[in-house]
Amino acid sequence: MTAKVSIIMGSTSDLPVMEKAAEILNDMQIPFEINALSAHRTPEKVEEFAKGAKDRGIKVIIAGAGMAAHLPGVIAAMTPVPVIGVPIKASLDGMDSLLAIVQMPPGIPVATVGINGARNAGILAAQMMATGDEEIMQKTIEFKENLKSKIVKANEDLKEVKFEYKTN
Repeated sequence: MTAKVSIIMGSTSDLPVMEKAAEILNDMQIPFEINALSAHRTPEKVEEFAKGAKDRGIKVIIAGAGMAAHLPGVIAAMTPVPVIGVPIKASLDGMDSLLAIVQMPPGIPVATVGINGARNAGILAAQMMATGDEEIMQKTIEFKENLKSKIVKANEDLKEVKFEYKTN
């Protein structure tokens, strides 16, 4: 099995957030890899990873980082592979990470999800890959249908909640 998506984080302290992307990819049976790389502490390894991602068959990179949050942008600068940035709430309620990732210069796009939004990053990676893979497309369609059914069930459950002035 060869990874199609790479999940990268600045340190393993980001794993509780980033594993949400892994769970989605795993559920959709999309092969992925997980690594810790630091734009500041291991810049040579980041460069080696980014420059080699396409040739290793990686189709999408999900990069999570907190604080200065340079990792997604540095990777995006060195690869043609789409990068999804996940701002990690490490300080300043994650706003520093969000702004560092979303404010990229022209020519270096990084798709950015919400703070600690690795689950959405996993879904977005699947949707990106689905544009060229009918099997993944069907899995994303099923995923979206399941979201609908959860809300329908929630409304059924809410009918059982009783209040004196509740009208539905």
